[in-house]
Amino acid sequence: MPTTALLRQTVATYAATVTARDADAYAALFTPDAVQVDPYPSAPNVGRDAIRAFMARSIEGSETMLFEVTEVHPVADRVAIAFHITLTLAGDATMHIRGIEVFTVTEDGLISAVDAYWGDEDLEIS
Repeated sequence: MPTTALLRQTVATYAATVTARDADAYAALFTPDAVQVDPYPSAPNVGRDAIRAFMARSIEGSETMLFEVTEVHPVADRVAIAFHITLTLAGDATMHIRGIEVFTVTEDGLISAVDAYWGDEDLEIS
């Protein structure tokens, strides 16, 4: 069972990696057979290659990303977070997404599953 400190560190590393826009480093945060659903209930990305491709598409569709964690709730091998991601899009538009993610984390700090919960009402473009 991961410690609370490890769960918090995993979240901090995740946020920094998303902000850094590095698809390879992002995929390395996950177990080889991890399952990512973002946003729920879209089709899952299964395995590091699919998760890397998901992040690569996100990077290609934006110029900058800032992933901020606003709340962290670690329990056992899970950690639920509230987040706010700010993306700069082409043409100087800015997209804000606010939502919740629930991670399952292994004893070595890798993410084995993550479900992201956000929808149209959590999205703002200015």
